[in-house]
Amino acid sequence: MLKTLKDSPFKTFNTANLNLAKLPLLEVFISMFLDEVDKLVKQGIKKDYITKEENLKFLKGKLKLNTQIKKNFIHKERFFVEYDEFLSDRVENRIIKTNLKYLYKLSKSNKNQQRIREFLFVFDEVKDSFNIKVDFQKVKINRLLKHYEQVLLWSKVFLLNKSFTPYKGDSVAFALLFDMNKLFESYVGSFIKKRCKNVILQDKGKYLVKEPKKFALKPDIVINDGEIIMDTKWKILSEEKQNDGINQADMYQLYAYGTKYKNCKKLYLIYPKDENVKSQTFKFNDDLILHIEFFDLEKDELSFILN
Repeated sequence: MLKTLKDSPFKTFNTANLNLAKLPLLEVFISMFLDEVDKLVKQGIKKDYITKEENLKFLKGKLKLNTQIKKNFIHKERFFVEYDEFLSDRVENRIIKTNLKYLYKLSKSNKNQQRIREFLFVFDEVKDSFNIKVDFQKVKINRLLKHYEQVLLWSKVFLLNKSFTPYKGDSVAFALLFDMNKLFESYVGSFIKKRCKNVILQDKGKYLVKEPKKFALKPDIVINDGEIIMDTKWKILSEEKQNDGINQADMYQLYAYGTKYKNCKKLYLIYPKDENVKSQTFKFNDDLILHIEFFDLEKDELSFILN
């Protein structure tokens, strides 16, 4: 039974295996894609018999008599022929090669660029895709192409979205590949831990209810014993949504953090950067202020200065 990429089931990735402390998040995504390409190449890229027409100096395949008369009336030594050749130049491979070339320009990692060059050698006889959307429509995943599924999904994300943001409309989401909430949380946490002292990720020990201890609180990032508390949310904010799309439950959650950590001075909700929404603040009381801020995944930077 054939199925499209959109209908496919996807596996979950373990963020603990990612080198979050050393790579910008964009490079992490590229590296994960290349890991999938590596698996694909080891299993073998698919080939097809491709029909070709050429004017050759020797007879090969079937002579195209009418074209032979038109093309070679003078050059009798040539043969205009049609023949089948077993090649890897098929639509799935064209998409993958095009994505590899795109990522080679995008990547700033020497290691990723080196791996891409090695894979491009494997896809040397494959042509580029000149109409990505049309080529994706031609892809049908069956049992013989099952090992192509993850690589093509990654390619669809890179080539059609060309940005790393949460799910919008009908586009393919990273959430289909793995838990992006966890990956975003882990990455921002690692980013801040490299730049600040006294940082605890996923802090434990506080409870919403004191007696009996119930409903554990586990903020993503705690700095200086709770002076600064941050939570990350993999979600696009929009001015078209009520409260820009900030979830009321998240506000309650941050308020709970701020009241249970007695020396808390600043609270942060951090979202992936979106050009249409600006940083803003909410005052719970005179001593407790919540900052809505952003992390730019492409520039690998926060929208505010840590102090």
